Amino acid sequence: MMNPIGPEPLTVQGAGLGLRRALLGPLQDAGPGHFDFLELAPENWMQVGGLLGRQLRAFTERYPLVAHGLSLSIGSPAPLDETFLRKLRRFLDQHQIRTYSEHLSYCSDNGHLYDLMPIPFTEAAADYVAARIGRVQDLLGRRIAMENISYYAEIGAEMTELEFIQRVLEQADCDLLLDVNNIYVNSVNHRYDALAFLRGLPKHRVAYCHIAGHFNQAPDLIIDSHGAAVIATVWDLLAVAYAEFGVKPTLLERDFNFPPVQELFDEITQIRSLQSTAAGAAAPQNASRLSRHG
Repeated sequence: MMNPIGPEPLTVQGAGLGLRRALLGPLQDAGPGHFDFLELAPENWMQVGGLLGRQLRAFTERYPLVAHGLSLSIGSPAPLDETFLRKLRRFLDQHQIRTYSEHLSYCSDNGHLYDLMPIPFTEAAADYVAARIGRVQDLLGRRIAMENISYYAEIGAEMTELEFIQRVLEQADCDLLLDVNNIYVNSVNHRYDALAFLRGLPKHRVAYCHIAGHFNQAPDLIIDSHGAAVIATVWDLLAVAYAEFGVKPTLLERDFNFPPVQELFDEITQIRSLQSTAAGAAAPQNASRLSRHG
């Protein structure tokens, strides 16, 4: 198993946007500087050729990319699809994508379920998932990041969500894709302290961040929709994440109900503003530490 210290260095920085087919036209026409990197779901592009393939290549030649998978199904009882993983490695190499992330969930068992299902928060499940992550890292030749997911039921929990994530990351020696909106969603749905949860995550494993909007189904039920603007409370939580973990590359997720593209660019500007503020706040602290050791 790969065993580097700390997150694998990213080839991206700043604020990014998910590359969705509905956005190909608007993003193709966008001028430089609206975003710093793009994220794609490799399953949606691996077998694509023709016009779409040429459009993808135009983006991969212009912008740094990261890949965020949908079908790894790391918690599934079915064996890992190693044929898929070998094809995935060729795709990542072809487009020079170093960073690959996936969901700490499962979505298949002898057939795809078309949803991200929660893994039981148990020691046995954590050990099982960690071993599978190690195998994935070996097959891909990359350290990968696992995302904390939103979920709507706890199944056979023997530990907290935070304890489960901590155990998996430590045993697998992998990184964390920190989804800030998912923390907020789960904190409402499962009635826990979002700040305490955030601060309990292992700082040295955070690779990059996701932020998104959601849908309020009821006062005590939020659906992680990726179909709305980011709310103020989630922006505040992202600012705390930067204060806790340092400024990390951050991706705005939007999967449907797309607004005019300028509204997405405005949210990316908000990410950059928070990153700039956090970097500015860190600079005097670093200068103070240096002066004490001068």
